Amino acid sequence: MASLLELKEIFRNADAVCFDVDSTVIKEEGIDELAKFCGVGDAVAEMTRRAMGGSVTFKAALTARLGLIRPSWEQVQKLISEHPPQLTPGIRELVSRLHQRGIQVFLISGGFQSIVEHVALQVNIPTTNVFANRLKFYFNGEYAGFDETQPTAESGGKGKVISHLKEQFHFKKVVMIGDGATDMEACPPADCFIGFGGNVIRKQVKEKAKWYITHFDELLKELEER
Repeated sequence: MASLLELKEIFRNADAVCFDVDSTVIKEEGIDELAKFCGVGDAVAEMTRRAMGGSVTFKAALTARLGLIRPSWEQVQKLISEHPPQLTPGIRELVSRLHQRGIQVFLISGGFQSIVEHVALQVNIPTTNVFANRLKFYFNGEYAGFDETQPTAESGGKGKVISHLKEQFHFKKVVMIGDGATDMEACPPADCFIGFGGNVIRKQVKEKAKWYITHFDELLKELEER
């Protein structure tokens, strides 16, 4: 097991840094915001809590939550325009600094492509570096399910994405940053996991993560070390 010093060294010399999105890059959980917008907020928030705690499989929780929300294409677009996701303080600066150092930045999310791509544009991450779930709609815009073939639709999906990135780009050192159990379990194949508690603290992650931060300034300072 790598020590904290070794993890910091991996972060400073990373080829790629992958961020979770909900409650990490943005302050809220996108699916909970969509549920509130569609009038089923409380029921879905409870399901999210259980999923993040790791007590049910991610796909089962996603299927159940979307079955309750049944968002239309129009509702998703209205949510983005009327209640755009709130960026976590410090994330813009951190992504910019990583880019300056020639480190590739990816967003790997169990949330939805349309919302995550909107977030990516806010922080200057190309949408080709976004891995998220895709909602499906009928021609009339009604909800038609989600693309179950996306790796992020499964438990362990974030790790699959990181394995794919290592294979495709020959990355040697990949860092995963996130608040939840699905982020922590992506290491390995990630070489370093940084737990993030700036928006919400998940007890399991805080207890088990060797490196746990509550503000992105901590990582900016780390990059200034050398």
